[in-house]
Amino acid sequence: MFIFNWVTIAITAVAGLFGFVLTRRFVARRLRFVDAIYNPAAPFFIAALAMLISWPISILPLVSATASAFFGIGAGLGTASGVKALRRGTAVTR
Repeated sequence: MFIFNWVTIAITAVAGLFGFVLTRRFVARRLRFVDAIYNPAAPFFIAALAMLISWPISILPLVSATASAFFGIGAGLGTASGVKALRRGTAVTR
């Protein structure tokens, strides 16, 4: 039972980190010319959308709804970070 809890915590942390890295790279590479991404509400919209899309995966035994929420939060923070990098001109676009 103890190992099950640690695995669940690890999956939750990886989901949040994966959401952050995935969306930051996507914003920097693909959405740099899309004006809508510069809207201040875009990170909140992306976070809610990512959470809703990943929510059905919480049916799996080791994945909880918390992992879905962390994925959404990571995606929102990644979007905000990617937009910030684009504005500063430090985004890696290769």
